[in-house]
Amino acid sequence: MRVLLVNMPWTPVDVPSLALGILKRAAAEKLDDVEVDVVQANLDYVDWITERYEFNLHDYVYYALGTYFQGVGDWVFSSALYDDPQWRVEEFKAGPGAGMTEEELRLNLDLHALAPDFVRWLTERLLAAEPDVVGFTSTYQQNVAALAVAKQIKQTAPGVVTMFGGANCDGPQGEAVHRAFPFVDFAVRGEGEASFPQLLSALRDGTGFAGIPGVCWRDGSGASMVNPMATKPLPPAEIVGPDYAGYFERLEESAAQSWVDPKLVIEGARGCWWGEKHHCTFCGLNGSFMQFRSKSPGTFLAEILALVAEHQVLDMYVVDNILDMGYLTSLLPMLTDTGYDLRLQYEIKSNMRRHQLETLARAGVVHVQPGIESLSSRVLKLMDKGVTGCQNVRMLRDAAACGLSVSWNYLYGFPGEEIADYTGIIEQLPALHHLEPGGTTSRIAVERFSPHFNRPELGFAELTPHRQYRLIYDLPDADLTDLAYLFEAPAQGISTATADLLDAAMAEWVTEFQHSQLSYADTGGEIVMVNRRKHFGWSVLRLTDPVELATFRLLDQPHGVAGLLRKLREELPEVTADDLTALLARWRGLGLVFAEGGHYVHVVPPVTNEELLRIDMNELFGLTTPADPAEPAGPADAEPTGDALLAGAAVPVPV
Repeated sequence: MRVLLVNMPWTPVDVPSLALGILKRAAAEKLDDVEVDVVQANLDYVDWITERYEFNLHDYVYYALGTYFQGVGDWVFSSALYDDPQWRVEEFKAGPGAGMTEEELRLNLDLHALAPDFVRWLTERLLAAEPDVVGFTSTYQQNVAALAVAKQIKQTAPGVVTMFGGANCDGPQGEAVHRAFPFVDFAVRGEGEASFPQLLSALRDGTGFAGIPGVCWRDGSGASMVNPMATKPLPPAEIVGPDYAGYFERLEESAAQSWVDPKLVIEGARGCWWGEKHHCTFCGLNGSFMQFRSKSPGTFLAEILALVAEHQVLDMYVVDNILDMGYLTSLLPMLTDTGYDLRLQYEIKSNMRRHQLETLARAGVVHVQPGIESLSSRVLKLMDKGVTGCQNVRMLRDAAACGLSVSWNYLYGFPGEEIADYTGIIEQLPALHHLEPGGTTSRIAVERFSPHFNRPELGFAELTPHRQYRLIYDLPDADLTDLAYLFEAPAQGISTATADLLDAAMAEWVTEFQHSQLSYADTGGEIVMVNRRKHFGWSVLRLTDPVELATFRLLDQPHGVAGLLRKLREELPEVTADDLTALLARWRGLGLVFAEGGHYVHVVPPVTNEELLRIDMNELFGLTTPADPAEPAGPADAEPTGDALLAGAAVPVPV
């Protein structure tokens, strides 16, 4: 039996498909007489389109990531699915196209018109390999492109079996795909390591399909039959590692080779240990199985090292929804000891402490996604995130201290949120301009499998499939409802006016981040800070007063005023509540602390950059004038200040 597994646009071109790599290995381990190959059709599309059209990496990312919430990538291929180059063009112009530039609109219309030609070309190429089975993984905006090719295959070679799987086929979505599109012979729902080899075995041996968990199949009349999904997730020992044979060789031959540096995709765990206890209200990840399971550290380490040795690639995406905290004392030190210059990207929880982030950094983690989502404790509680606004700011500060880059988004539109949850935050964002800003600011959509979807009492009772699905598909409402992952509801939470203020403040943060700096050096007897932020005019600040030193050090962690005062009085009993309140107010005015929900945390990372360290050392040895805003400027012949040093002034450092 010959099986082709197809990775369609618009999945990213810089990584192989984890799902297809796992299925390829699972089939090879259980079926000796089945030949499985992965077709990198996303790379095929890049090569096909660049020969016919001016198309680049920016354009590909636009479809793969930038327009997901508009469904533009799926719409481009809807012309091929419905065999109509003009499929809903006018509706597109009046919908998503109305907010596009002239160049963006032309790109979408041209690719929409060309899509049927690519689908025919790819179908001929797939069938030339004489497959018995062609399977498609469908996640995010791969669905319509995959459906279009499956339809063309069945029209051209009816005897070839077509299969679908992936996140777009989980639960009711897989039922809808199978029910609505008769050219899809099978839909595999849930984890495929067990069911996919069983399905291939049943096809080979001519046995029935009724006992294979999660599979949708057709009876003799062509009617859709739906098997119940597995009631338990796969144990970690049965989660196989991927086989990426062929991807890197195909990338080397592709026009995309000059666009990207390839990366590996690895998986140590499935599910979410936080979500098992407190499912974040907006999160639809993990689909049918939330239960957290992780591979043993030794198994995962061996898998990583084998992939590195085979493909000579050190950059890796870890797709785990959350870090197994046990890995901090097992897997990560083992990775550190390998001596490999790994560059890992990991999803973590935002309440991790600095020493834990340092462990990540030593092991080769360079980028984290901590799920920050908001800086308001009250809104975070509405999300059931289990963290506070000050903890999220601490994460941004400590990640900067450890050299970790951070991806996060600012979400709003939660039922029960108020204007006051945002105004105080917006006012303080300039103090954070030296820390990594959020990538996007957006009102939430309702995702299938999320508590917002499953529990209308949380505030989203009137759900309809997102408008993109009506633009793309020609299906009855019932099928659209089951097919959709994103849903719309009457807007909740803050008004558009408040959202616009947040958008503008976050946009300024993105702009200012590139040339904003704030850091400190603590010598024991004093703390010296250097500042370059647009909204704060001071350059160098020295803390020498015992109360200030003790307070700053305590605010490395979030504290309420009462708790902070109690700890200060253990060493400095003369400190009064008025003294502390005045100090915190002054520091807030200088942009040194973030205040939220009755708690404070300082926002100053320790100095790590050599340029800033040189400045701090000169301040330390008294070679520049004090820069406390409350003190007068030094004489004209004084040594250069921090700003002068940043401008390039030469100052000797005593030995």
